[in-house]
Order: sequence, then structure tokens, then C-alpha cells
Amino acid sequence: EVQLVESGGGSVPPGGSLKLSCLLVSSTERMRIMAWFRQALGKEREWVASIHTDDGSTYYADPVKRRFTIAQDKPQNMWYLQMNTVVPADAGQYFCAGTRSFTHGALLGVAREFGTWGQGTRVSVSS
Repeated sequence: EVQLVESGGGSVPPGGSLKLSCLLVSSTERMRIMAWFRQALGKEREWVASIHTDDGSTYYADPVKRRFTIAQDKPQNMWYLQMNTVVPADAGQYFCAGTRSFTHGALLGVAREFGTWGQGTRVSVSS
């Protein structure tokens, strides 16, 4: 069984920073692309960032470019989302997702390309 377990959510003030973590719990699965998505209350899920696990190339949605960084520690089966200069619009449930297939759609955040999802971790933004 493959599991993705997110952690690190919490409350952060506007302008602050937060680091989310995602652990891949699996003895055999190898994900080709990992991504972060988020969903604010009453809104649809949106893509945040992706990373190609083979070469470490990263891709970001426009609202988070130059503020968020997706990173990986492959030996530890960990992926991260460093959130800097947080704004109220960044609040929501953050989900880690992975796919065993390499697709350009996954690199660019097409949700249906991802077959494995975590339960999410909540981020709130308040002063």
C-alpha cells in the first residue's frame, strides 16, 4: 500500500513562512512526479507546484512563483513545500500528490494525472 502523509500545517501570519512536509510511505513505489495542491474553503482544488523526481526540475503556479519552493529528499522519501511571504489567499488545505508516470500534464498540475494523494494539512493565515 502506498501512502502520502503530510505534516507541518498550522497558523502563520501574513508575510511569514511555513514549511510543509510529505512522506511517501511505501517500500517499493517510485513516484516520477510529486506535487502540492491546495483547496481553500468553498473553492476548487488548485495546483501549487510540481517536481520531477528524476532530475529535480520544478514547476510553479503563477500565484506562488518566487514565494514557494518545492524540494525533495529522495533517500528519505520526503518532499517539502517551503512557503515564504505568505498572503491570506494562501490559506487552505494542502495536499501532497504523486504519480508513477511521467506526463507533461502532471508537471503542469493536472490533478487527474496523479493517482496517489495524501489526506492534507491545513494552513491558516492570520495575524
